[in-house]
Amino acid sequence: MAPSGSLVVLGTVLLLLIWGTPWAHGRRSDVRIITDENWRELLEGEWMIEFYAPWCPACQNLQPEWESFAEWGEDLEVNIAKVDVTEQPGLSGRFIITALPTIYHCKGGEFRRYQGPRTKKDFINFVSEKEWKSIEPVSSWFGPGSVLMSTMSTLFQLSMWIRTCHNYFIEDLGLPVWGSYTVFALATLLSGLLLGLCMIFVADCLCPSKRRRPQPYPPKKLLPESSQALKKVEEEQEADEEDVSEEEAESKAETNKDFVQNAIRQRSVGPSLAADKS
Repeated sequence: MAPSGSLVVLGTVLLLLIWGTPWAHGRRSDVRIITDENWRELLEGEWMIEFYAPWCPACQNLQPEWESFAEWGEDLEVNIAKVDVTEQPGLSGRFIITALPTIYHCKGGEFRRYQGPRTKKDFINFVSEKEWKSIEPVSSWFGPGSVLMSTMSTLFQLSMWIRTCHNYFIEDLGLPVWGSYTVFALATLLSGLLLGLCMIFVADCLCPSKRRRPQPYPPKKLLPESSQALKKVEEEQEADEEDVSEEEAESKAETNKDFVQNAIRQRSVGPSLAADKS
């Protein structure tokens, strides 16, 4: 009789557990899960998104209200979603999540941060009465689809990957902490060298260097004193040349006079000699 009694108790417990599950009543959670792969669905339609972490007490307290609010999503024509930042670090960087839980309202690609009371009634009023219109939307520079936030998302994903590798080196491989840091330091150094070589190669392909003949050095600039002395020497040379040219002109004029006088004398002597001969 004892084994049959234990079987009855066990069956009763199983029935109670099955009866208490949501799917036993034909119900399922109306909250959609957003990940790095499907986050662009937020850009279409109207959404209310909660960013949470399983270990956060405030997030745990908010979950019943959020689930109840999601039941009104179809009537309000709004999609209710949530993001687990521990599994989606890229989205936490893309939306700059600095506190938990964080709630965003999105419509037409414009994101607004909800900072009101966190009850089902307040959520319903926020959507139905369009209280979100009084909130300034996030700037396009800091929007989740901008280049800046995409870069931030990549950095967050990289940091999570580094943390995972660090835990793997320490827990699985048994490396000391300084050994893990040494591995990351060497990896950073090698990646920097490879990146530098790639940049040099690309720059050389885009802007190839041209071989040029060495140009002669430009003449040195003279000091003011030497330049003044050089000017004086040039002026003296020009003055000497002018004096020489004047002397040459005078000598030429004298020679021309002598030549004329000699010619006149020869003409005057010529007739006298002819008279003597006769």
